[in-house]
Amino acid sequence: MTRGKPVNPYYSRTDTAKLELPDSIWMNVLSTEVYRVARGKGTERAFSGKYWDFDGNGTYYCAACGNALFRSDAKFASACGWPSFFEPVRKDGVSYETDTSHGMVRTEVLCGRCGAHLGHVFDDGPPPDGRRFCMNSIVLDFEPADEIEAR
Repeated sequence: MTRGKPVNPYYSRTDTAKLELPDSIWMNVLSTEVYRVARGKGTERAFSGKYWDFDGNGTYYCAACGNALFRSDAKFASACGWPSFFEPVRKDGVSYETDTSHGMVRTEVLCGRCGAHLGHVFDDGPPPDGRRFCMNSIVLDFEPADEIEAR
């Protein structure tokens, strides 16, 4: 059975304080799909996520905690099947861990606030840094710029 979108008291688009909660809490405040990727380090199928070919103007936030992650002007078409960005909103907005799963060595990208698995970063992106943050749409929320400006 799939849970709907539960009420998440830890979700905030303004609070940047670190969240260190057990998975038992996250299981109760995240939808099944978000939990599977964010806490279970899952992934969505390529070309299936809502943002892989989306080009709206605004900001992408962590779907688990609301942390600002990427701006749309840092998004680019990479043809990899997942939304790709060349830089995060702020340096501490994301963190990194070595991922040796699936017989590969990759750099996992985690939310800097709640530790949710977002995707991976690769060294085949555009200038200036050559990075490609390859993210899962299911763990991203998007807010259009006009809604942000209206606040």
